[in-house]
Amino acid sequence: MFDLDNWTEIFSSIRKNKLRTFLTGFSISWSIFMFIILLASSNGAKNGVMTTFGSRDVNSISIYGRATSIPFNGFSDNRKVELDEKDFDLINSQIIQKEFISPCINTVVTASYKKDYTSVALVGVYPEYTHINGIKISDKQGRFISDLDINKRRKVAVVNQRLKDVLYQNKNPVGEDIIINKLRFTVIGVFDEISSTNIEKAYIPFSTSQLLFYGGWGFTSLAFTAKNLDTQKSNEQFIKDLRARLGALHHFDPQDEQAIGFSDKLDTYLQTLGIFNAVNVFIWIIGIGTLLAGIVGISNIMLITVRERTREFGIRKALGAKPYSILINIVIESVVITALFGYLGLFAGIGLSKLFNWFLENNTAVSSLAIFENPSIHVSTAIGAMVTLIIAGVLAGYFPARLALKVPAVDAIRAE
Repeated sequence: MFDLDNWTEIFSSIRKNKLRTFLTGFSISWSIFMFIILLASSNGAKNGVMTTFGSRDVNSISIYGRATSIPFNGFSDNRKVELDEKDFDLINSQIIQKEFISPCINTVVTASYKKDYTSVALVGVYPEYTHINGIKISDKQGRFISDLDINKRRKVAVVNQRLKDVLYQNKNPVGEDIIINKLRFTVIGVFDEISSTNIEKAYIPFSTSQLLFYGGWGFTSLAFTAKNLDTQKSNEQFIKDLRARLGALHHFDPQDEQAIGFSDKLDTYLQTLGIFNAVNVFIWIIGIGTLLAGIVGISNIMLITVRERTREFGIRKALGAKPYSILINIVIESVVITALFGYLGLFAGIGLSKLFNWFLENNTAVSSLAIFENPSIHVSTAIGAMVTLIIAGVLAGYFPARLALKVPAVDAIRAE
């Protein structure tokens, strides 16, 4: 039976070897502390990079016409490929993986409000474009383009925050006029969009843009999202098949990669995930190695403890103590040291990661970089690390004690 006397004996053994116990415990705390910090740092870097993808669909693909580089079936090279409604119909009705789709017309215009004016990147799109490129309407600042805007070819515009700041300053522009190439549009919303460029930008209905800037036919690019593409291999095959079908439509060689341009966010996303998966494997290897160092430390301390107490064990066995009671005493001592210092390292690691996360959230200059975000680990990972250490503590006490108990009592009493 494990009673108060056993606990008294355990803590007495620990007090007699304070420095050795502390150094061994420190190695355990340090090992799990470093394990937590490594994983939290990896997750923080991953979260920061993934934030740059924003709320946009990572399976979004854009295609745009370029010039052919290979002669094909009597057609010369350097022939411009122009996208039109046939391409839209191909992807909208025949590519079964399609989710959202929007043709786009990109142009640069001059926009003004009262006496202020600026150059603006103007894009004509469908309402579905919000899903493709992660566009969010700013709080209480209007709406995005609707199907009714498309059908009625309304002259309405949704501006980004930078354009709002340049032309309207602190004023809410919703309902105000904006002059685009000497034509009067009405601002219906202000949007936020994660972008690598810091430019004035606005969206207008695709139908209006096509009528004003493209003669009522064709478009600059075609953006859409595709289903069931979760590996680089499936994504590459999809792009290859799509290029072949576009080649048949526009009469260019399917091997001609210059004819059609692809902006493939999914490929970039999958490559990024692959890099972080490789980094995680590397960190797990280092982390497990660090934990093993702590396990070796507790094993050594328990081996020395058992060897020093071999004579004591012999006397206790001679007086009738059961081997099980001695064995459980050593195992519990090992578990107490491992669990106590292991929890200290665990809480220190989690506490430091929380402190750093608080610093990131409250430091505007750092958080705006979006390269490190929410450095933390899943609770199951932390619990798993602790369980591993405790199991190691049990084994570290069990095997040395078991070997010592196999020694006959007489020989154990003679041991020095």
